[in-house]
Amino acid sequence: MFKVEDLGAVVRVTMQRAPVNAISTEFIAGFMQVLDCLTTKKDLTVIHLRSDQKAFCAGADLAQVQTCFAMEGGADVMRQNIVGFHALFDRLEALPCVTLAEIGGSALGGGFELALACDLRMAATSAKLGLPEAKLGLIPGAGGTQRLTRLCGPGTAARIVLGCDVVDGATACQLGMVQWAVDPADLALEAEKLAQRIASQSAPALQVAKRCMAQVGKLAASGFEAELDGIHTLVSTTEAQTRIKAFLAPRG
Repeated sequence: MFKVEDLGAVVRVTMQRAPVNAISTEFIAGFMQVLDCLTTKKDLTVIHLRSDQKAFCAGADLAQVQTCFAMEGGADVMRQNIVGFHALFDRLEALPCVTLAEIGGSALGGGFELALACDLRMAATSAKLGLPEAKLGLIPGAGGTQRLTRLCGPGTAARIVLGCDVVDGATACQLGMVQWAVDPADLALEAEKLAQRIASQSAPALQVAKRCMAQVGKLAASGFEAELDGIHTLVSTTEAQTRIKAFLAPRG
């Protein structure tokens, strides 16, 4: 599911779960293993996260979500699964090295929440980004309501979360959701150049700067807990189950 390339101070991690890098429990476990392997790399300055699929990451594996509907205690299982999302994204956010998400295709729902857990985001102007979970009777439950509000302010967060707006990379850059938007043909090269430029800086200085910036607007645990409680409640509702089943149904 992951290709890891050690380029010295930069490690390129390519997500390879066809067709759209849907986040399953297995995906999370695999990503955690990648991070485990990188903990001993002394010269690591930048993790460059990208995809070789048509999407950057399409978010939660909805087929796996649907299986929770039919099982006893399915809402509890779903909540525990989302705890796994939080564990991965929190770990990614807390890494001492710089993390860069190269977003070439769609980054929706949990896929955009994954990108939000990175320090830097560079998107193709044609990429699609958003948190449209309300269309499925759910909420962005893996940090999206918290990180996007902190990053862009409540107005933009309300547009994306409550309005279910899916915006292109150029608009996302204007809104502050990503820091760079570039032509799709140039994305891979520009992201690589950025990763190498950051890696040429002082690694200790970057680490201290990250720690200092993290203290500004530090997210409260209560906000993440509210997300988990919300998912636990919503996944049990008939409306959410009906909407997700309709989304997954074959289209003629």
